[in-house]
Amino acid sequence: MSEISFDDFLKVDVRVGTVLRAEPYPEARKPAIKLWIDFGDEIGEKKTSAQITAHYQPQTLVGRQVMAVVNFPPRQIGKFMSEVLVLGMPDENGEVVLVGPDQTVPLGGRLH
Repeated sequence: MSEISFDDFLKVDVRVGTVLRAEPYPEARKPAIKLWIDFGDEIGEKKTSAQITAHYQPQTLVGRQVMAVVNFPPRQIGKFMSEVLVLGMPDENGEVVLVGPDQTVPLGGRLH
C-alpha cells in the first residue's frame, strides 16, 4: 500500500448522487449497467457505465443514492462516454457492491 498526502486525498472529489435512470449495457465487453445520476445543481446530471450486474438490476437502481468520483476526465467505454466513477467494494467473490449513504442526504454532498 502506498501512502498519499492529505492534500492528495482532497483532490479526489467524491459526491453523492441519486440514480435517475439505469439501462442494461449489453454492448460492453463485460456485463454492465448504464447509469444517469443527479448530483444536484452545482454538478448536474452525469452518466457512467458500471460492472455491477451481479448484485443489481437496472430497475432496482433508480432512486438509489450512490457515491462517485466526479472530477476524473470522461472515459470512453465502448460507444458510451462515462463521466463519473461510481464507488463500490468487492464482495467475497470480487463482485461490486455499491457504496452510498445509509440515510438520504442532499444531492452533491461531498465526502468528508
